[in-house]
Amino acid sequence: MTAGTLVSVAAAFAVLAVAAAAAAVTIPPSRRQRMLRILASFDQSRNAGRAAQRPLGGRLRPPVIWAIQQVGNAITPVGARRRLSRGLDYAGNPVEWPLDRVIRARVVAAGVIGLLAWYVAQRTEPLYALPALLGGVLLGMNIPNLLVYNAGTKRQAALTRSLPDVLDAMVIGVESGLGLDAAMAQVAVLLVGPMPDEINRVLQEMRLGVARTEALRSLGARTTVRDLKTLITALVQAGELGISVAGILREHSAEQRMRRRQRAEEQAQKVTVKLLFPVIFCLFPVIFIVVLGPALINIMTSGF
Repeated sequence: MTAGTLVSVAAAFAVLAVAAAAAAVTIPPSRRQRMLRILASFDQSRNAGRAAQRPLGGRLRPPVIWAIQQVGNAITPVGARRRLSRGLDYAGNPVEWPLDRVIRARVVAAGVIGLLAWYVAQRTEPLYALPALLGGVLLGMNIPNLLVYNAGTKRQAALTRSLPDVLDAMVIGVESGLGLDAAMAQVAVLLVGPMPDEINRVLQEMRLGVARTEALRSLGARTTVRDLKTLITALVQAGELGISVAGILREHSAEQRMRRRQRAEEQAQKVTVKLLFPVIFCLFPVIFIVVLGPALINIMTSGF
């Protein structure tokens, strides 16, 4: 590939990027995003005064961020935005990583990794410079998706681990005479973890005027834990039919304790299988060297 061809390809990519940025329209925030911003303001009210302080280069950052955002909106279809939004729900909607920032991170990662792959291929094998550029761009666009998926998977696992303790605390509160909302408030205040955070978000949505049934259903929509979904369905049905929630919470609490014990036994049974390959490839060679090494040395020195 000649230098003129490389320049033509780079100019074509630049023209396409500028055209995509110019053609993309500003997507207004949805009702869900506005609700998330209102909920985030409850947690970050103490840091509100810091937002007014900008660094020395603050005048140049908004146009650059706006341009990157428009490119990200152009290369991120509606389906990809929905998947990212769902993944952020599973990850707990981190305040420092909203959907727009993740979309901008896809653009930045695609540009950096694409240029790095193009540079490495240009220095080693110029014939593969363009495929390396395209592969780096695709890889960079998918790295933020993988990070969001990883964060969501870890948080859902943490929800599964903390669910039995939260249910025990709610059972104690309800059986001591508190209502369901008051018991949830006590759990959100006294306990720490992803499950108390989700309960705190449900309470905040209820303070904003959302019905408890809708707030619980929203909690079920942003989790993949099947036990939590079952509990939410039971609580919603109990609220609609006027059934006491004390018995429901007691039964689910006992079931979750049994499931936690079963998960611990399952993990214990997997230990022997997980230790098989480290023992074969790491421990056995050392044992063979220690046991057979002196004998082999004596055989070699004796003249055989």
